[in-house]
Formats: sequence, C-alpha cells, structure tokens
Amino acid sequence: MNTQLSPGLTFRHSVSSDHPRIISVLKDWWGGRDLTSMVPRLFLEHFCDTSFVIEKEGDLVAFLIGFLSPEHSSEGYIHFSGVHPDYRSLSIGTYLYEHFTQICRENGRNTIRACTSPINRGSILFHTKIGFEIEKGNSIIDGVQVTLDYNRPDDPKVLFKKMF
Repeated sequence: MNTQLSPGLTFRHSVSSDHPRIISVLKDWWGGRDLTSMVPRLFLEHFCDTSFVIEKEGDLVAFLIGFLSPEHSSEGYIHFSGVHPDYRSLSIGTYLYEHFTQICRENGRNTIRACTSPINRGSILFHTKIGFEIEKGNSIIDGVQVTLDYNRPDDPKVLFKKMF
C-alpha cells in the first residue's frame, strides 16, 4: 500500500458491534439520504475479515464493507464505504480501497467491483480517480452510464470495475 493514515487515526477489521455506529452516521455523511437499509448487520457478521473501520479516539471516521465473491472466484466486491465529511481530503478512502485490494491479491483475485447511485457525484469522481472504470449500462443519467432498476424499480446504479 502506498497511502498512509494520518497520525491519530487507527485502522482495524470491523466487528458486528460496529453496525449501530455505522448506520447512525449514514444520514449525516450522505446529506440526509437514508441508506440504512443498504447496510444490514449480516455484512459485519459474515465479512469482518474483508471489512474495516478507521477511528480517531474511538470515534468512527470511515468504514469499508467488502467481500470476496463466492460466485466469481477472481473478484472482490466493495458493498459500501464511507468517510466522515470532515476527513475526506486525507486519502482515507484510498487507504481503505488499497487495503481491500491487497486482500483480494492475497486471495488470487484480480478484479474489484462496486456501485453507487448516479446522484452521488463524489463517489463517481472518487472511483474513477483511483482507477475504476464505469461499466456500460443500459441508460445514461446526467452524462453517466447507469444500469436501470438495479436493485429494484427506479433504482439506477453506476457500476464500477477495476482490474489489476
């Protein structure tokens, strides 16, 4: 990994008891959007080896929830990640993604996938900046390729892929 954490920040694997803290920050970190249904506790119970939190003096600063795909043996998937708005200029997201990439490499994976909502321009910019490609979708929203009805009707997603 090339990116270093700023002094005072600590990195660790997630545990099930992180779930309430993570869902409690989602509305604040995502500008009022309620995304709590996107982060069920089961991810922190079953994928804690590939999911992480970053804290400062015990306060949640960032998290990443990912897993090694059981269906696609060459892929890892980042299900959800977030960085506190006050810490977004410190490369913390990059650090989390680099750590997940290293775990993928160690487990024979060469592809990472992720997705976001087309209204999350910051996420789109972040993913493309660190080398993810936007996959061809079945529509375009605000100039960005999307896959319509991804999880349910009226739920377009921008799909990302990074090979290494």
